[in-house]
Amino acid sequence: MNSTGYVLPAIKEVLVVCAHPDDESFGLGSVIGILSERAIKVRALCFTHGEASTLGDSSRPLSEVRAEELSAAADILGIEDAELLSYPDGHLAEVSVEELAHQVEEVLGNAELLLVFDEGGITGHPDHSRATQAAVLIAERFGLPVLAWALPEGVALQLNSEYGTNFVGRPKSEIDIVIDVDRGRQKAAIACHASQSSHNPVLWRRLELLGTEEHLRWVVKR
Repeated sequence: MNSTGYVLPAIKEVLVVCAHPDDESFGLGSVIGILSERAIKVRALCFTHGEASTLGDSSRPLSEVRAEELSAAADILGIEDAELLSYPDGHLAEVSVEELAHQVEEVLGNAELLLVFDEGGITGHPDHSRATQAAVLIAERFGLPVLAWALPEGVALQLNSEYGTNFVGRPKSEIDIVIDVDRGRQKAAIACHASQSSHNPVLWRRLELLGTEEHLRWVVKR
């Protein structure tokens, strides 16, 4: 693991906090894979079933499909437990951050680090932002660090230019850690989310632009 600036602390357990099934794979997959390979216990909390997605075509309820996809992806990434809640997809910002933070606290266990999407939600999705806000609130309350997956500014601008998306990137000066990744495990986890990845050119273009690097920043540093 190559890094610039602050180096990852010696930890034994991480809690991933995210909004939707597939966030743990599409965004955090390569980082989670590295953590589990280092024998760090990884657990995850996901607030919604992702039922509002316009991707996927199934005769079954999308909430059921995506729950099964999350379980399969978690196995591949080495997530020991993936807690899936049923808050309404697309409406997390309408839920009290205190209520969501309580859910984080309920599964905090022995986590020494929280792993989240960057502030601003990477994609600009308010659900992503709210999930991170809840994690940060609990981390500050319990004196825990929060590490966020971030997108380099150049990659975000390129994606927004090509696809009309709303990715939020960070300049190099705001990136704390850069890690070299092998995306094989992440791509295997992504494949588990077939309802969301099969017709998702933005996802594949983002991975192409990032190459073999992922970028992280400390939202809360201890």
